[in-house]
Amino acid sequence: MRIKYFEDTDTALVELSNNPPVETRELSENIYLDLDSNGNVVSITIEHASAATDMREFLFQRIPAAAPM
Repeated sequence: MRIKYFEDTDTALVELSNNPPVETRELSENIYLDLDSNGNVVSITIEHASAATDMREFLFQRIPAAAPM
Protein backbone atom coordinates (compact mmCIF):
# COMPACT_ATOMS: atom_id res chain seq x y z
CA MET A 1 0.00 0.00 0.00
CA ARG A 2 1.22 3.48 -0.84
CA ILE A 3 -0.15 6.87 0.13
CA LYS A 4 0.85 9.90 -1.91
CA TYR A 5 -0.02 13.50 -1.15
CA PHE A 6 0.29 16.09 -3.90
CA GLU A 7 0.61 19.50 -2.24
CA ASP A 8 0.17 21.46 -5.46
CA THR A 9 -3.33 20.03 -6.04
CA ASP A 10 -4.15 19.13 -2.39
CA THR A 11 -4.89 15.57 -3.50
CA ALA A 12 -4.30 12.36 -1.55
CA LEU A 13 -3.97 9.07 -3.42
CA VAL A 14 -4.21 5.80 -1.49
CA GLU A 15 -2.98 2.93 -3.67
CA LEU A 16 -4.13 -0.43 -2.33
CA SER A 17 -3.14 -2.67 -5.23
CA ASN A 18 -0.98 -2.74 -8.37
CA ASN A 19 -3.93 -4.00 -10.42
CA PRO A 20 -4.89 -1.64 -13.25
CA PRO A 21 -8.12 0.28 -12.69
CA VAL A 22 -10.90 -0.23 -15.22
CA GLU A 23 -13.61 1.86 -13.58
CA THR A 24 -13.84 4.94 -11.37
CA ARG A 25 -16.79 5.52 -9.06
CA GLU A 26 -17.55 8.84 -7.43
CA LEU A 27 -18.46 8.43 -3.76
CA SER A 28 -18.85 12.14 -3.19
CA GLU A 29 -17.81 15.38 -4.83
CA ASN A 30 -14.21 14.87 -3.63
CA ILE A 31 -13.76 11.10 -3.15
CA TYR A 32 -13.27 8.59 -5.97
CA LEU A 33 -12.73 4.82 -5.97
CA ASP A 34 -10.84 3.06 -8.74
CA LEU A 35 -11.89 -0.56 -9.28
CA ASP A 36 -10.15 -3.41 -11.08
CA SER A 37 -11.82 -5.84 -13.50
CA ASN A 38 -13.07 -7.93 -10.54
CA GLY A 39 -14.68 -4.96 -8.79
CA ASN A 40 -11.97 -4.71 -6.11
CA VAL A 41 -10.87 -1.27 -4.95
CA VAL A 42 -7.35 -0.54 -6.19
CA SER A 43 -7.08 3.12 -5.17
CA ILE A 44 -8.89 5.96 -3.45
CA THR A 45 -8.47 9.59 -4.53
CA ILE A 46 -9.33 12.40 -2.11
CA GLU A 47 -9.53 15.87 -3.65
CA HIS A 48 -9.17 18.90 -1.33
CA ALA A 49 -7.61 16.48 1.14
CA SER A 50 -6.47 19.08 3.67
CA ALA A 51 -10.07 20.23 4.10
CA ALA A 52 -11.19 16.66 4.89
CA THR A 53 -8.19 15.48 6.91
CA ASP A 54 -5.11 16.69 8.76
CA MET A 55 -2.43 16.12 6.11
CA ARG A 56 0.41 17.29 8.38
CA GLU A 57 0.81 13.85 9.91
CA PHE A 58 0.29 10.25 8.89
CA LEU A 59 0.32 7.44 11.43
CA PHE A 60 0.46 3.74 10.63
CA GLN A 61 -0.13 1.30 13.44
CA ARG A 62 -0.09 -2.47 13.04
CA ILE A 63 -2.11 -4.33 15.67
CA PRO A 64 -0.79 -7.88 16.11
CA ALA A 65 -3.20 -10.80 16.25
CA ALA A 66 -3.89 -12.12 19.72
CA ALA A 67 -1.92 -15.22 20.64
CA PRO A 68 -4.02 -18.41 20.75
CA MET A 69 -4.94 -19.55 24.24
